[in-house]
Amino acid sequence: MAINRKDLDAGVVDFAGLVSGEKIAPIHPGEILGEMIRSRNITPYRVAKDTKMPLTRLTAILGGSRAITADTSIRLGKYFGQGPAFWLNLQAAYGIRKALADEDAFQGIEPLVESG
Repeated sequence: MAINRKDLDAGVVDFAGLVSGEKIAPIHPGEILGEMIRSRNITPYRVAKDTKMPLTRLTAILGGSRAITADTSIRLGKYFGQGPAFWLNLQAAYGIRKALADEDAFQGIEPLVESG
C-alpha cells in the first residue's frame, strides 16, 4: 500500500491495523549474522575459516549465547565489507534494548544535580 503525502498530512491515513501495542523483542546480532550467512549461501564453517575465528565462537554468536567483541566486530566487518564498529554497535544496541526491557531495574535513579 502506497501512502500519499497529502493524505498523511491531512490525517486520513489509518494506521490502526499496524499498531499492536506489543514491544518487539531485541534482536541479537547473531540473528542478523545468520541472515547474512544464509543470504550468501555460505556456511558458518566457511565464515569462521575465512575470518580466522574459532567455529565455536561463531556458532555461539549465531545461537545468541555469546556477545560480539571488538575483535570479532573487526573480523566480520572486514569480511562482509562494513566498518570495524558495525557489529559492535549492533551488540551495544542489543544490550541497551535488553537492559531497558527490565523497567524496574532503573526506577528511582535520579539525575545528579550539580550544586552551584
